[in-house]
Amino acid sequence: MGIFDKLGKTLGVSKEINLEEYMNAAEMEDVDVMHEPADHYVKPVSLQQQTDVDLIKKELNGGNIVLLNITEMSKRPNTLKSIVDDLKGYADKIDGDIARLDAEKILLTPGKIKIVKTKRAPSK
Repeated sequence: MGIFDKLGKTLGVSKEINLEEYMNAAEMEDVDVMHEPADHYVKPVSLQQQTDVDLIKKELNGGNIVLLNITEMSKRPNTLKSIVDDLKGYADKIDGDIARLDAEKILLTPGKIKIVKTKRAPSK
């Protein structure tokens, strides 16, 4: 054990790192260690309050696709309708798109990405 190791131990500084503690740290929340960085992402967002709309618009402006969970907001149908109308207008403004996938999910895309909304049988 070297002098720096002893000094580090005395001061409470160690070279050892707890990997689980590191991966659960707040600054690691948005880091995907399994894949290389990408130009754009599909981001899941849970719509729980009106202020979440700003986050959704920010993600769309960044070129990301938003998979919006509206389960919590569906308990307030008037507010949900108002928010969806706002997001439809915003999607049109940025040349993006919006589509309801099911009772709980809405897909929003940034500019120049459109959603095919017709269901067709696969080609043979």
